[in-house]
Amino acid sequence: MPIATPEVYAEMLDRAKAGKFAYPAINVTSSQTLHAALRGFAEAESDGIIQMSTGGAEFLGGQHKKDMVTGAVALAEFAYIVAAKYDITVALHTDHCPKDKLDTYVRPLLDISAERVARGENPLFQSHMWDGSAETLADNLAIGQELLAKAAAAKIILEVEITPTGGEEDGVSHEINDSLYTTVDDAIRTAEALGLGEKGRYLLAASFGNVHGVYKPGNVVLRPELLKELSDGVAAKFGTASPFDFVFHGGSGSSAEEIATALENGVVKMNLDTDTQYAFTRPVVDHVFRNYDGVLKVDGEVGSKKTYDPRTWGKLAEAGMAQRVTEACAALRSTGTRIK
Repeated sequence: MPIATPEVYAEMLDRAKAGKFAYPAINVTSSQTLHAALRGFAEAESDGIIQMSTGGAEFLGGQHKKDMVTGAVALAEFAYIVAAKYDITVALHTDHCPKDKLDTYVRPLLDISAERVARGENPLFQSHMWDGSAETLADNLAIGQELLAKAAAAKIILEVEITPTGGEEDGVSHEINDSLYTTVDDAIRTAEALGLGEKGRYLLAASFGNVHGVYKPGNVVLRPELLKELSDGVAAKFGTASPFDFVFHGGSGSSAEEIATALENGVVKMNLDTDTQYAFTRPVVDHVFRNYDGVLKVDGEVGSKKTYDPRTWGKLAEAGMAQRVTEACAALRSTGTRIK
């Protein structure tokens, strides 16, 4: 099945952790970027994760109503159909959802999947993210407990972010400062509140200096070795080796060394958005610059339909983004690891 079942998704994550590789989690905002991500995974012979942020889902819902649930459900249903043509397996995930959007995004989507499971079907999405990094840790984990119970009942994995990721994404922003580093105490409190699998499986977006977007060297100090400290601290208290499935947020622009260290320390998923946005847009801009008088009706001329036809530049955009996805698979060591 091209879209992972709950059991296959769990197997994917287990294989990544055991093999010390991670899946690129690619944000998509259209059917075209979805195809680009699927193509990139297929060309790398890698399974992967397709995800939609609140802003991406709102965009997918159309500018007339801007309904996030409509957009997310529509693209998910579309993915179930078109992914069948790709010889890989992908999981569907929703990215960052802050507290003020839970009732208009994650909670309704959880309800939709719960209804599907009650009918004997698989959930629509395989995982959802709760981003409580703007809340106190106590409030963050209290909401996390509620969502984890609902997710587990619907055979869904929850992703939680317990401390801030710097930069800005979909209107949620955090300064780049010392608060971008999760402490062992934060990790222990998370394990106490959410358990270590017995209450439902979850992915942990711990912060080790992560920042959304791409910044010039020196502006961001990543410490992926911190993940081992968190694992060791929780393992010492609870007696569970390698207790967390970590997520690497703000993966765009990271060095090969930083990524490698993160993989060795338990990262199984790395988010990519900024780099793939650029890879999608750059070929379009190149096409426009090279065919300016064909794309536009300059000085009363008629232009060239072959150059302004969206299919012409759209194919270039898809190829550019797909190539960046294959590069991500190589960096994350997922190339050639697809489930046969």
